[in-house]
Amino acid sequence: MPITNDSAITEFILLGLTDRPELQTLLFGLFLLVYIVTLFGNLGMIVLIRLDSHLHTPMYFFLSNLAFVDLCYASNATPRMLANFLLEKKTITFAGCFTQCYIFIALLLTEFYMLAAMAYDRYVAICNPLRYSVKMSRQVCTCLVTFPYVYGFSDGLLQAILTFRLIFCRSNVINHFYCADPPLIKLSCSDTYVKEHAMLISAGFNLSNSLTIILVSYAFIIATILRIKSAEGRHKAFSTCGSHMVSVTLFYGTLFCMYVRPPTDKTVEESKIIAVIYTFVNPVLNPLIYSVRNRDVKRALKNVLRRNVVTKRTLPPLSNKP
Repeated sequence: MPITNDSAITEFILLGLTDRPELQTLLFGLFLLVYIVTLFGNLGMIVLIRLDSHLHTPMYFFLSNLAFVDLCYASNATPRMLANFLLEKKTITFAGCFTQCYIFIALLLTEFYMLAAMAYDRYVAICNPLRYSVKMSRQVCTCLVTFPYVYGFSDGLLQAILTFRLIFCRSNVINHFYCADPPLIKLSCSDTYVKEHAMLISAGFNLSNSLTIILVSYAFIIATILRIKSAEGRHKAFSTCGSHMVSVTLFYGTLFCMYVRPPTDKTVEESKIIAVIYTFVNPVLNPLIYSVRNRDVKRALKNVLRRNVVTKRTLPPLSNKP
């Protein structure tokens, strides 16, 4: 389907987080730093899991995909946002806005079900450890990872098409730092009933579905852990789930009030603050959450660094002879 609109609008203006000129440079430096840490943190996690054979397990397979989603998530909106901090003309093309909106929704939905898949993995590992290798085979893990991408990008495309089928004739100024659904709907002068309800249904359905999978998985996990007699055993079982529970709490805690209500001037302003949290804070914190409290990741990092040091020491010196 061609990305066209019945109105004359060919580009949009992104207002960003603030219109105060004295804050633009400061915010540019702050978000650039956060973005660099996000890139290195998530890319480092993917490379580390790839390099260390001890991390070639279903749990870290899912974690590497979560890091990839977070990496793409942050990279979708950040470059344009950083450029707009320094440019006078803070515009984005109609096609660029469609692409940004589509990728954002798609990755958001993908992360819903990626976190749900990770919860199911922990459920099988703790509640049914003897059959873990069978239930979490390579084929099963591949299916559990593929579904979030396929579903997320399919539903995301539908939502983006519904948004950009609207007629934008009131203004081309988006009160946000990226092309988000709620402020775009506010710009439309056509009937937004279908789009608003499609957004609410999709948000409610995917939030409740993915969260139900997570909560049910953890209900069984907690029940199983409480039956463990030794305190050390309970602590070890809880520690394998702790990082995921923190990540889920941060992610869902910032999203409940985002897409489950009709867009108004007040909710659009609030959504900008919420969007900063799950666009910048969550992706930068996830690698820290899964590494600081994870012995396997810290051990793998030490092994990789040790191998590199040993390799450099054992390399023969370069000869100057022709």
